[in-house]
Amino acid sequence: MTDARITDRHPLEVWGSYKAATGPRREIPIKDLSETGCRFFDKFSSLQPGMEITMRIETIGPFVATVRWQDSGYVGVEFQQRLYGPTFDHIRLRLAR
Repeated sequence: MTDARITDRHPLEVWGSYKAATGPRREIPIKDLSETGCRFFDKFSSLQPGMEITMRIETIGPFVATVRWQDSGYVGVEFQQRLYGPTFDHIRLRLAR
């Protein structure tokens, strides 16, 4: 796991989901978010670095992302396309609890 970030991450608590190429859609709590990626918790995750997933944040998405790291159920992903500014602000300022 690396601490090098392209953009600042913002701690939050918002629900989302992801779907890997195989397996069911999984509901997950997203713990922080930046315009280029996020960190979420999935206790039983079998995701590995390099895997591609499709994510939704609340009802927004889908966003295609690549798994960058996984540690003790926490997963860090990088979005293939940076979140559009107003979309990012909406998630961070209005949807986060």
